[in-house]
Amino acid sequence: MDGCHLKGRLQYPLASLYSIVRTRRKLPGLYDMANKIDLAGRNAVVTGGAQGIGRAITERFLDSGAAVAIWDRDVKFAEKTAREFGNRGKVAAIACDVTNLADVERARDDSLKAFGRIDILVNNAGIAGKNATTWDYPAEEWRQVMRVNLDGPFHCCRTLAPGMIAQNYGRIVNIASVAGKEGNPNASAYSVSKAGVIALTKSLGKELAAYDIAVNAITPAAAKTAIFDQMTTEHINFMLSKIPRARFVKIEEIAALAAWCASADNSFTTGAVFDISGGRATY
Repeated sequence: MDGCHLKGRLQYPLASLYSIVRTRRKLPGLYDMANKIDLAGRNAVVTGGAQGIGRAITERFLDSGAAVAIWDRDVKFAEKTAREFGNRGKVAAIACDVTNLADVERARDDSLKAFGRIDILVNNAGIAGKNATTWDYPAEEWRQVMRVNLDGPFHCCRTLAPGMIAQNYGRIVNIASVAGKEGNPNASAYSVSKAGVIALTKSLGKELAAYDIAVNAITPAAAKTAIFDQMTTEHINFMLSKIPRARFVKIEEIAALAAWCASADNSFTTGAVFDISGGRATY
């Protein structure tokens, strides 16, 4: 694994405007200020949005004016996150197991009841899976990683794309991983699943290019989230050794890139892969 997510977590401005706002966290090497991308009036779905990268994206979207539906299979955890963000904007916690197409369709209906429409989808929910050589990788573990990391985004895109087509607007952001570009030893299932997310992004981006719908992927290096609990210390150290920046990416940095990908400013680029690997990726 080289990314990213938490364990099992599973309106129309004419132009996007920027303003400068003070952040609550100071990132290394950055001023204590950040660009706030205007998502006012937009309604977003963030899968696995209760903690880790998903939580950071939810927070960034709310601060940028969007309403957010947190889709998570642990709905009580999602409700806790929603309560914590309740004074920041409109946020709803919706139970959803992304591996189950019928459950995704029900979550869509619940989100439409809450918000009226869905403008943004962030496919963030994911799991790391076991660290093992390919020949020793448990078959059921492989299938579970694929169900969450690849079937999940497919189910969500399949379910929400028709509504975006009907309204002729949408932004889909798939959280992949640098592992999907390069492949990590002893993490074949994770690497393959994230390569699949990149290919899904490129195919869907072409299919939706005739509409004002952008579909893009983000490929982070590893971030310190609950998903680290699924990995060996050896694997964590291996990932850090590959990053020229010599640190793990911060979840706020991933959220900032996701916010731009989800904005009206991203009006032309689609089917692209945005690298945020600290210099690790070679393409």
